[in-house]
Amino acid sequence: MSDGQENNKFLGSERVGKLLLKFSIPCILSLLISSLYNIVDQIFIGNSDLGYLGNAATGVVYPITIITMAFAWCFGDGAAAYLSLCQGRGDNSNSDKGIGNSIVIVFIISILFLILGYLFRDNLLYLFGASKSSIGLARDYFNIILSVIPLYMVQNAMSSVIRADGSPKFSMLATGVGAIINIILDPVFIFIFDMGIKGAAYATIIGEIVSFIVSVIYYTRTKTFKITLNSFKLDFKVIKNVIKLGVSTFITQICIVIISLVCNIQLAKYGEISKYGQDIPIAVIGIVMKVFSIVINIIIGIIIGAQPILGYNYGAKNYDRVKKTFKCVLITSIIVGIISTLVFLLVPNVIIRIFGSNDKLYMEFAVKTFRLFLMLVTFTCLIKVSSIFFQAVGEPVKATIVSLIRDIVFFIPLVIIIPKYIGINGVLISAPIADMAGMLVTTVLMIRFFRNMKEINGNESIDDLQKSKEGIIITISREHGSQGKAIGEIVANKLNIPYYYKEMVGLAAKTSGLDKEFVSNINRDKDVLHELYLTSEPVKQAILAQEKAIKMIAEKGECVIVGRASDYVLKDYKNVVKVFIYAPKEYRINKVMEMYGDSKEEAIKNINKSDKNRSKYYEMISLKKWKSISNYDICINSSIGKEETANIIIDYVNNINRNKK
Repeated sequence: MSDGQENNKFLGSERVGKLLLKFSIPCILSLLISSLYNIVDQIFIGNSDLGYLGNAATGVVYPITIITMAFAWCFGDGAAAYLSLCQGRGDNSNSDKGIGNSIVIVFIISILFLILGYLFRDNLLYLFGASKSSIGLARDYFNIILSVIPLYMVQNAMSSVIRADGSPKFSMLATGVGAIINIILDPVFIFIFDMGIKGAAYATIIGEIVSFIVSVIYYTRTKTFKITLNSFKLDFKVIKNVIKLGVSTFITQICIVIISLVCNIQLAKYGEISKYGQDIPIAVIGIVMKVFSIVINIIIGIIIGAQPILGYNYGAKNYDRVKKTFKCVLITSIIVGIISTLVFLLVPNVIIRIFGSNDKLYMEFAVKTFRLFLMLVTFTCLIKVSSIFFQAVGEPVKATIVSLIRDIVFFIPLVIIIPKYIGINGVLISAPIADMAGMLVTTVLMIRFFRNMKEINGNESIDDLQKSKEGIIITISREHGSQGKAIGEIVANKLNIPYYYKEMVGLAAKTSGLDKEFVSNINRDKDVLHELYLTSEPVKQAILAQEKAIKMIAEKGECVIVGRASDYVLKDYKNVVKVFIYAPKEYRINKVMEMYGDSKEEAIKNINKSDKNRSKYYEMISLKKWKSISNYDICINSSIGKEETANIIIDYVNNINRNKK
């Protein structure tokens, strides 16, 4: 593991407020710059002759671009996480493959979007709320935006990797340059050249092209990986792992699309039979959601900045510090939420006028939307904070529940049902009702989580590593119930060399500052969303600490190391004998019943669960198949007996030593 692991200890000692400022401010700035792309066009369009019809047109295109972003960020964030894992295990030969493969797949998907977008353009625009009045403008805007979708998607995927490569400022620069160009060109094209909505679209795509070029330039001078032609050769095993790592981002973005789609459909349907018509509600909701995105991006920036602090201290079981950090985030988020709410309730007209149009009905509906739809925006912020908090502490199930509960479980059914009784106002009040319901569920989950946290008194000390001499290191991987631990101990005793199993965990805890029990349990009791759990911050730190401990043990000389994917961790070490112990299922069931007092049903369940988790853990860190014979030097069926199995391993090692002589 890198020196960065040691440096992480300052996360457990530095002042929380100072750490939050250090990590959160760059995140907030980066997210706010991204928001500019979505807002600038609507400001200039709304203040042109196009008025709210122009904003309605861009409003129906916006959710379609989110679909493209879902795929771009899925592979971008997945490739970034893949890069981090490769860096952690010192695997520089594979890190570029995840990035290159992701770029290729995103490009292929973007071409499909390009084709489908042109073939089904009007169907898509009508689906997302275009009317007969706005379809022409929406079509003009969409045609131009769609033309650079491949560059747009690839650039956004590349941006995630640039951040993971240790250059968040450059990533922000790439996006920021494009946003500034968009801001400059919008008034030039719209007002001076009188190009209308096409001018706004051209300004946007020119900004996106420049962002793409700046990102490509970075890829010629990366820090921790190097892209070659071979990087783009498709490897479906790598792609599968990238998708696993990026799927949570994809789900989040698709949820936004579903919400936008349902909301636009309902606004168009009930707006048409109201005094506002179809276009005013669509235009207004587009503006409201983009203004709201500024607030939510500030909140996301704060909690994302807190992630490494929360993750490290949770892994170290320094729960007082976890609570203190979360309290700081919570208070800050509440302040941001309350200020935003007051602005939306007291002076919504000030915000609305920024986006132009003095139409009386438009202003009336816009004021009503800001006051009703965003009435409980503070709750929305706290729900988002809680979701990302659960991700940070390795609780993907809770994070998913909190992420979906407000929008999918409550808002969508409410926005479909309530308008049937009170018309278009029902769409607007569905949001605060969903906020209240979502906040209630989130609060219950948070209270239970914090109640279950128990402070510890610190790690128990461990003895120094046992003295050894240069020689063969034996790594033992095993199926649950095959008695691999006992066999490893017998081998160590007979060869009179050190034996390591639990000692690895203690050493990892001591060197990293993480808690021993936490490190020990990283591969247990997490059947659901196990891949996401393994990629959470505290678990990644524990995995890296554990790998460092294994290497420290190996450097002391000959020994027996059981479990923890030690065969892969020591793949570059000489004199390593990789052993895999297996046995028939019935034999293992009987042994588990005998050792742990389980019933047969419990034994079967525990064997399946343990083997599944070991497989996922091994595949996640090595990209290899657990139990594949090509990973090992010798595979033995332990049903012949512990002593006999140990003797086979010893004979194998002795033969190697004799051949060396």
